[in-house]
This record gives sequence, C-alpha cells and structure tokens, in this order.
Amino acid sequence: MIPIDKQRKKKVAIHVSNSDGKGTYPAKRAEIIARALTEVDVVFIRGDQSFPPPDGFPTVTIGSDSTLSRALAALKPDLLLRDSGSTLQEEVEKIQEIVPSIIHFDDFGEGGKLADLVLQTLYSDSNDKVPDHYVEGIESFIADENLAAFRNIGLREREPNSMPHLVISFGDEDAGNLTYRALRHMLQLQIPLKVTALIGENYSHDVSELRMMALGRRNTFIQVQPYNVTEMYASADIILCAAGYMPYEVAVLGIPCIILAQNDFELSLAFPKEQHGFTHLGAGRKVKQSSLLNAIMEPLLHDSLRKKAVKRQTSLGIGNGKDKVCEAILYFLDHPKRKPEGTSGKETSDMLQ
Repeated sequence: MIPIDKQRKKKVAIHVSNSDGKGTYPAKRAEIIARALTEVDVVFIRGDQSFPPPDGFPTVTIGSDSTLSRALAALKPDLLLRDSGSTLQEEVEKIQEIVPSIIHFDDFGEGGKLADLVLQTLYSDSNDKVPDHYVEGIESFIADENLAAFRNIGLREREPNSMPHLVISFGDEDAGNLTYRALRHMLQLQIPLKVTALIGENYSHDVSELRMMALGRRNTFIQVQPYNVTEMYASADIILCAAGYMPYEVAVLGIPCIILAQNDFELSLAFPKEQHGFTHLGAGRKVKQSSLLNAIMEPLLHDSLRKKAVKRQTSLGIGNGKDKVCEAILYFLDHPKRKPEGTSGKETSDMLQ
C-alpha cells in the first residue's frame, strides 16, 4: 500500500465562461468551490469569454473554447468542473476521452447529457423529464460568506416612520437596459420612497441618461462601481431585479422582490415565482407602468403581503450548497465514471437528490 503522504494529489480543472447573460455569479461560485477543495490541486482554464481567475490558483489560457480539449489533454485532470453555458455533444465526446469525470453547472445543451453530473441551479419551468444524472433545484446554490452574514435580514422589524428603500439591480451588463425602463416608470410614483439603481461594471449604456432621470425625482440615486453589492441588497425593503441568479441571493436575505426577465432564457426559469416569495411580472421589455408601480407599492403599503413574501423565501433554507457540491466533486474523484484505459467506474451518486 502506498503511504497517504506519497499518493498523488487529485487534480480538478475549472472552466468558467460568461454565457447566456448569467453575470458574475458563476465566477464567484467557482472561487468558493476552489478554495473549499483544500485536499486537491485546482487549476483554472481561461478562454476568451472567461472571467479573471481568482488569485492564488494556477491558470492555463486558451485562445478559444475550441481548444479546451487540447488544454485538458495537456493538463490531464482527474475531473473537469465546467460552467460555460449550453454545451455541444461533439465537444463533450472529445473531452470524455481525456477526463475521467465531468461535472457541469447549468447546462441546457446536448453536451450535458454526456456529462457525469449536471447541477441545474437554474432550472426551467417544464414538465419534461430530465436524465437521472441531472440534479435540479436550489440545493446546489452556494451563497458567499458576505451574503450569509445577512441571512434572513428581511425578518427584522422595519423602523417606524423610516423611508422605505427600493434597490434596482439588473446585473453586471443589463443588456436590455431595464434599469432605464424601470427608472422611467419610477418617475410617476409619488409615494415617499428612496430608490437606488445599481450600475454594473460592464453596463454599456449611457449612465448620464440615468442621472438626468434621477434628478427628476427626490431621493433617487444612481450608484456606479465601486460599491458593496451585498450591503446594498441588505439595505433594501424591496428589490427589483432580473430572473437569473439574483433571486437566489435575495431569498437568502428574505426581501420582497419583483422580477423582470431580461430575455427568453430568464423567462423560462422556474425558481423566481410566487410560491417562493417573488412577484414575477414577465418580460421586462413588455412590462406596463401600472403593473410595475402596483407591484412595488403592495408590499410597502400592506405589511401582511411583505411578511408573506419574506416567510416564503426564508423557509427555503437556501444557500447552503457548498458542502453538498464539494462532496459530489470528491465522490467523482474517488469513483470516476471512466478510467484512463476506458473501463467504466461506479455509477452516479445520488447524494444531491
């Protein structure tokens, strides 16, 4: 038997790329996982659409996603953790020949059917049956430590006579400029309300237009980077946001939340709905002013509605997925689906089911 201290450490390769307008959460999730896997070697693979890797980890840079298989052939990792949107069957077939175990996050493509495990934190509102190796739902959502520090803050009692605070946040890019649309509607809201619009680092529209609108309404502010996102969310009495990962973050806090989907992909997602404590108004580009303003006023004017939304969110117990995800990764490192010579390993674990 080889002494434990002489055994080769297992290697995990992580590839994250910006896809489907998912914002920066995939990069944050990858860093949390990488820092938790203290017993293995972790290397990041960075492509043209990848986020900057976290400090302290070796990185391999590739010219495009088409060279991912070549990078993996050189690295020879024991497991690939991939968070790069919908994948293609042909590409994953090549990677299967190289990597013993493959885990994907939020993959709606044909390539996911060939992965060994797919963690669908984002999941569609569909009755279609998914393959057995897909794990859909909130169990895999990982809240970072800063967010966890404000867990269930919405259960606090509101200070009497304080001005309620609406935070508007449509992510890092806000490709459809829903911030502008929302602020334009907010100009017509006459109740006392502080409004803060958070502008992401890659917001490509004209910020000066937002500032001009903010001048037309009292207690309305445009906040550009740098700012502490978590603290801004936690200061809100109500949040207006997109339908991707942010509703999961809001549910950790427990704050009444209005959803405007940025695109058809977000429109199909099943989590940010009424049964989980959200008010979903559909596609943001089509929302009517009256619908948006009524949705904002209801939890502010009717405390019973606010408490109902907060209770539904906080009862989910969301955000504790780190240990389960890391346990799944370690399982596949110890029990790979494929051995180097191509023989089969053990079957997929059901530990996240």
